[in-house]
Amino acid sequence: MAVEIPALVKPSRLRSRGGLLGECLAEFLGTFVLISFGCGVVAMAVAALPGSGRAESPTTIFLAAGDWLLITWGWAMAVMLGVYVAGGISGAHLNPAVTLAMAIRRGFSWAKVLPYWFAQVVGALTGAALVYLVYHNAISAYDQAAPGPKVNGHTNATFSIFATFPAPYFHGGVWGPLIDQIVGTAFLLMLIAAVIDLRNQAVKANLGPLVVGLVVAAIGMSYGANAGYAINPARDFGPRLFTYAAGWDGLAFPGSVAGAYSGDRGGALVGAGLGGGGWGEIFTPLKR
Repeated sequence: MAVEIPALVKPSRLRSRGGLLGECLAEFLGTFVLISFGCGVVAMAVAALPGSGRAESPTTIFLAAGDWLLITWGWAMAVMLGVYVAGGISGAHLNPAVTLAMAIRRGFSWAKVLPYWFAQVVGALTGAALVYLVYHNAISAYDQAAPGPKVNGHTNATFSIFATFPAPYFHGGVWGPLIDQIVGTAFLLMLIAAVIDLRNQAVKANLGPLVVGLVVAAIGMSYGANAGYAINPARDFGPRLFTYAAGWDGLAFPGSVAGAYSGDRGGALVGAGLGGGGWGEIFTPLKR
């Protein structure tokens, strides 16, 4: 007598929806996961670990390189998980810079660019809201204990949980942070194209998201301190919108550090140009 065994994995409902709506939902969910884990690890390093008594003092952060490694590896895993969530439906852009580069160099439909951007920004804002919901007590405790200038009781340190800004040694200049973001985002696009091209030493099976996460970790370790290696307009803009609404005000727009600037779009074009000539479709092997 035959026994029917139900499938362990059912087809994705997002995929069954098909079309632009399903792809945008996937971009929303993937970016939501990206920010939930990415900003979550920064909240751990900045507010939760010090406030929980696991650091030297309630306001002690970044005493050693290990603190930075915690953040870079956290963002790497955040990217990996976000790509696993959305890769089979939308290609897991999760980044307006990637979407723009895809449209310019890889034939991605221009009609999908703005909907993808909107889904990514909303996903990032929602992820930031979740991080604040979970860590608002730790954030408030840090802000109360920390000295220095505050806006509505908030400090620049807790703002850094959600968004990025240039280091003080740029003295408010634009060109240093701009070059930094162009370099970081160019490497991101170039390495993604190199890693997943089946004509190259392509990543086997479904390990593409893991390697993309490692690329982000490498960029953070090598080019992270100058301006926080946002390399993703949605990653920065969505949480920045949330912090503005949540009371950080002038710390969010334009930012408390003079010359705050995001050059991710330019970096994407450079990276797409470097990776466009002989390499395969960006993220295509991740689509099914």
